Amino acid sequence: MDNAFDTNEKLYRAVFPPSKFPNFWKKNGKISSAALKKNEGLSVERDDFRPSEEVINSMREVFDGSIVSIKVGQCYDVGALVKYCPSKRSKYHSEIHRNEETARLTDSQAKRLADLAEIEYNEV
Repeated sequence: MDNAFDTNEKLYRAVFPPSKFPNFWKKNGKISSAALKKNEGLSVERDDFRPSEEVINSMREVFDGSIVSIKVGQCYDVGALVKYCPSKRSKYHSEIHRNEETARLTDSQAKRLADLAEIEYNEV
């Protein structure tokens, strides 16, 4: 794996449940832009075209909460940068950044990606 991402590749993110972080969720059950704002960049797991169930089960071993996905192409559509950043925990770890110079997404990038995010696993 490298920094070459296919636009159809999914990026998965764990989101704390409303009981822990109510501001991460809207009343309609979708995530809010607050769930996608991190100063150091938005940590995600790239699927590398693995089955969704494999990615979700792997993430559930480590993270609490629900799991959402965003496609790489959707990140590009809002002008965001996707970076491959393998970690000790996961060779699939990647990050979504505002651009090459700044990690934190803009309010509009985070809002648009939150609107596009698909709930893959909902911890209720």
